Amino acid sequence: MKTYRPTTASRRHMSTVSYGEHLTVSKPHKALTKGGKRFMGRNNAGRISVRHKGGGNKRVFRDVDFLYNKYDIPATIQTIEYDPNRTGFIGLVCYKDGEKRYIVVPKSSKVGDTFIVSEKADVKVCNRLPLKKMPVGTLVYNVELKPRGGAKLARSAGNYLEVIGQDAGFTFIKLPSTEVRKVDDNSWATVGSVSNDENWLVNVGKAGRSRWLGIRPTVRGSAMNPMDHPYGGGEGRQGRGTRRAKTLWGRPVGKGQKSRAPKKYSNVFIVSRRKVGKKKSE
Repeated sequence: MKTYRPTTASRRHMSTVSYGEHLTVSKPHKALTKGGKRFMGRNNAGRISVRHKGGGNKRVFRDVDFLYNKYDIPATIQTIEYDPNRTGFIGLVCYKDGEKRYIVVPKSSKVGDTFIVSEKADVKVCNRLPLKKMPVGTLVYNVELKPRGGAKLARSAGNYLEVIGQDAGFTFIKLPSTEVRKVDDNSWATVGSVSNDENWLVNVGKAGRSRWLGIRPTVRGSAMNPMDHPYGGGEGRQGRGTRRAKTLWGRPVGKGQKSRAPKKYSNVFIVSRRKVGKKKSE
């Protein structure tokens, strides 16, 4: 991590990832990039559907491969690069047939490392193979929910899932939230954990830096009027006035409350619900 001299109050605790120690190039591979409009939390009618988004520096979109549909062809990592659209590092890889793609690279990977996407691949970091080939205790990322459906789980910096069992056509995996769920054992996953695991240590330091990232301010509910939030109103500073924490729309949130939809389609795949509060660290 890189820290700074306290030349200002906001600079005192600010920190960033030491990119110079990890990245090998500063500009992306042009053939795999494109521009485009970011929707900034707006829906197709232009109305805000996700709050606290907007502004920020312009970004170039990198076409990252999450399908991994080049089977049994060895590939070599040529660069380790920064991607403004995700927290993990990406790498430009060149397959033996000459095609180049971007992938999310695992921790400790470096230029010159090779990997392969194959059912017969060894269980080593960066190789990709079906979950049924993974021994218990293997750490994986870029995990599919459906076979050949593309990576959906464990894609952010430092993330990984743990294979904890195989049974009746399903692989049991433990998520970072401590939830245990089962996934079709024909789904594919990459061995290892996502790079840039220091990302969670970053201290933004000042409001302006959040605005550069496209994050707009969050206002406390208790500072609002009664018509704007369940916590609003009152003379002077007030507590929330309700027994349980709730969102702007009255739904339960935080403090270990269950917010998952009771009839969600994927409930049948959850073996053990996530632990909350103090139990999570036990």
